[in-house]
Amino acid sequence: MKAVLYETFAQAPTVATVPDPVPEPHGVVLKVEATGVCRSDWHGWMGHDPDITLPHVPGHELAGTVQAIGKDVKNWKVGDRVTVPFVGGCGSCPECHAGHQQVCESQFQPGFTHWGSFAEYVGIHHADLNLVALPDSIAFATAASLGCRFATSFRAVVDQGKTSAGQWVAVHGCGGVGLSAIMIANAVGANVIAVDIADDKLALAADFGAVKTINAAKSDRIAEEVIEATRGGVHVSLDALGHPTTCFNSVSNLRKRGKHVQVGLMLADHAQPQIPMAKVIADELEILGSHGMQAHRYGAMLDMVLSGKLAPDQLVGEQISLEASVQVLMDMDKFQSVGATVVTRF
Repeated sequence: MKAVLYETFAQAPTVATVPDPVPEPHGVVLKVEATGVCRSDWHGWMGHDPDITLPHVPGHELAGTVQAIGKDVKNWKVGDRVTVPFVGGCGSCPECHAGHQQVCESQFQPGFTHWGSFAEYVGIHHADLNLVALPDSIAFATAASLGCRFATSFRAVVDQGKTSAGQWVAVHGCGGVGLSAIMIANAVGANVIAVDIADDKLALAADFGAVKTINAAKSDRIAEEVIEATRGGVHVSLDALGHPTTCFNSVSNLRKRGKHVQVGLMLADHAQPQIPMAKVIADELEILGSHGMQAHRYGAMLDMVLSGKLAPDQLVGEQISLEASVQVLMDMDKFQSVGATVVTRF
């Protein structure tokens, strides 16, 4: 098969011919119909993820059709349209038994723990537990954005943040994750404040329901502005970028007993950000992580998509070829387009 392959971290990948994957007894092989290019893929390419061994094929936001099935798989057949969370569970550990596959003790992640979806085909483990049926009305390009950005945001806003109607929510960073979170928070009835350094992304945030936008490149009083606008601070705040500054601001703009949800990855030099711990203690704040979403929770999200309350198709940006993904991947830390860039031509 054709795949994007890198043999050295931080060196230009190539499009190469590599062996086709073979399904494990409990797994399937998918024909990749669409795969998103995500900043997490850039982190992997840079060598920030200890699970990656070289040579490596990246890619974890994917949708496709079942191509081959392992002998123990019971719930899927060749030709099924599916997507998959970017974190998969083993089905055997205590966390999986409790329904928390997103923090499985033996989790797998396509594009990190094994070769990913920047390829014509990708292997998925424990298919009966982790695959999600994709309704015919949801395009593959749209579905590719669900497995990481959109699903992670759904869990961050709904399950971790427990956001409810009438609450104030701040979203720091309006890339794919942030815009998804804004759309979801607005859909559940929250009042959203969007923070970013790019006016075009803030304009899109307003289109998706943000009632106020703040350009952080033009202000050094982000937390203060949010607190003033909300008369005391937000109930839930998300760092959707993953940077020490956005993390600090997200905690700082909370009202008493508010929740900070860390969604953006904090790796390498950003792994130990400064936190205003005195405020955390005095105001009894909660600091939460959000790491993907279990396959069994996709039903709630997909129902909101099918009902029209959520429109993840609006977050799909440029659709590109597998060859073009090489340069897009390398540029992820320099430039992020408005909307998710998705590979749809292999």
